[in-house]
Amino acid sequence: MHFDLIDLRLYLHTLDTGNITAGAARSHLSLAAASARIRAMEASLGIAFLERGRRGVAPTPAGKALARHARLLLQQADHLQQDLAAYANGVKGQVRLLCNTTALSEYLPEPLAAFLREHPNLDIDLQELPSLRITQALRQGTADLGIISDAVDTHGLQTLPFRDDPLVLIMPLDHPLAAAPVSFIDSLQHDYVGLAAHSALAVYLEEQALHTGFRLQTRIRADGFEGLMRMVAGGAGIGIVPQAALARGPAPRAFKAQALAEEWACRRLLLCARSFEQLPGYAKALWEALSKPLPHFDLHST
Repeated sequence: MHFDLIDLRLYLHTLDTGNITAGAARSHLSLAAASARIRAMEASLGIAFLERGRRGVAPTPAGKALARHARLLLQQADHLQQDLAAYANGVKGQVRLLCNTTALSEYLPEPLAAFLREHPNLDIDLQELPSLRITQALRQGTADLGIISDAVDTHGLQTLPFRDDPLVLIMPLDHPLAAAPVSFIDSLQHDYVGLAAHSALAVYLEEQALHTGFRLQTRIRADGFEGLMRMVAGGAGIGIVPQAALARGPAPRAFKAQALAEEWACRRLLLCARSFEQLPGYAKALWEALSKPLPHFDLHST
């Protein structure tokens, strides 16, 4: 068996994107070269790592094991690179940061841009995942830092408060629910505008609906909070967005916003890691940068 780091990165990029073409592009390889590398990996052990279908690829049981070990090996390689960066010019390190939908779109763009500007020898592997999967990745050592909802179990991890992240129900001004306060359960009798099905917030809301014995009636999915709010204002349905998205959006708004009273909706975001003090140098610097406070958005200002 002979896999190099390029092979392993290509394989993980292929899994993350769901197809070899996109994995090749992310790895800066031609499709032919990427396909040949993956076939060679499989041939070296006589085991298929990918199930190939019309809609893309999925890992086999052996492929899942490979992915788990590949992430650990690449993380260790990145840590080695970071530790030696002080002794070499032009060497780049990488931090793997996992986060939920709100953190990705509302809280991270500016601080991450500033951090990268101040650290030219660093790349950030940023990925959106549901909070439960983030905690699993941190425990397995396949990520450096995570930003999660406080609703999940953080046993075995260190956490720090990051931001308040209350969720808000929005609806057209002439919608039947706009006349009086409404619960999440009551809202499930009406059509929703949702986010992409794979987004962390969409998964989270679907889980909350299932806990009540219902499902979200999603008529259409928007690409981001701004599109969702515009569709709600246009009468396509109701929706749920974080308070931070409302604070950033235009005013006045052509829809009504109502805070959700359910405990799971009054959530906070946590910055977490297996051990903050044991993070490699670059990851520790990112942790310190993200620990700086940002302006607080008042829920009652809407």
